[in-house]
Amino acid sequence: MSRNSHVQLVSVRGLVKHFAVENSDDVVRAVDGVSFEIFQGETLGLVGESGCGKSTVGRCLLRLIEPTRGEILFAGRDVVAMGKNELRELRREMQIVFQDPYASLNPRMKVGDIIAEPLVIHKIGDRKERRERVASLLAKVGLDPDYMNRYSHEFSGGQRQRIGVARTLALNPKLIVADEPVSALDVSVQAQVVNLFQDLQKEFGLTYLFISHGLAVVEHISTRVAVMYLGRIVEVASAVDLYRQPLHPYTKALLSAIPIPDPKRKRERIVLQGDVPTPINPPSGCRFRTRCPIAIDECAVIDPELREVAPGHTVACIRVPGWRESRAEE
Repeated sequence: MSRNSHVQLVSVRGLVKHFAVENSDDVVRAVDGVSFEIFQGETLGLVGESGCGKSTVGRCLLRLIEPTRGEILFAGRDVVAMGKNELRELRREMQIVFQDPYASLNPRMKVGDIIAEPLVIHKIGDRKERRERVASLLAKVGLDPDYMNRYSHEFSGGQRQRIGVARTLALNPKLIVADEPVSALDVSVQAQVVNLFQDLQKEFGLTYLFISHGLAVVEHISTRVAVMYLGRIVEVASAVDLYRQPLHPYTKALLSAIPIPDPKRKRERIVLQGDVPTPINPPSGCRFRTRCPIAIDECAVIDPELREVAPGHTVACIRVPGWRESRAEE
């Protein structure tokens, strides 16, 4: 789960995705100027409240939905500029694990056919070789290879998610976008699936974009963490630094909500006031200012960009010590 000599696998710059509002000239600013990198062999956790745009980022990265504008580079290749044939080849290197293991598997197909489908689409191997590959993948994710002859409705949610992971691994991808992969599972099963992700990462040298609103899960699996609020990334740091010393007031509020398993220990809860503003008409200046406990008048004017205020720790907040100085240096 560590960076592989700081080899940059993914670079996203100024990513924007707006959705048109029906019978209106307005747009939903789901993702509104997001930039980040993912290094080979690491797990970048992407967290935030529901509706902040994190799943949209993951889908744009794979071009499952088309970005409005922005630059996405994968291993130095321009993903946005790719044609249909190039994109088809790229699918072998970039895969996704979906949130809902009940909806992401075709109930009319046997498990073996579901896992083998990517191999069929990309014309890899003959029938015997595909069957052997499916058996191997089922074993890798902790399932009996004989399960390939069953249907998905015969399995529990955790088992279905393992089947989805096996399908994702079929083409030996370099990057996996895990979109809330454990949020639909029981808590006891979540840990098993997260451990599976970590074991597979070590074995195959995988790189993850791990999207989740479960902050405890993200802390456990991530190398670095990016925090999103209303279509923007507001803080990026190593998982250790972010959880030990969060800088953005929104990150502090999120972390204060994580339950502590020890009943004798108490954490000071930061309760945010008001509702999340609409992404159709976000606030001027800092988007978090309408709910921020430390906002000042200047926050309505300055739209803070991400600035490095400590080694490897970037934040978008004018109230964070070092942000103005970092701005002046640039």
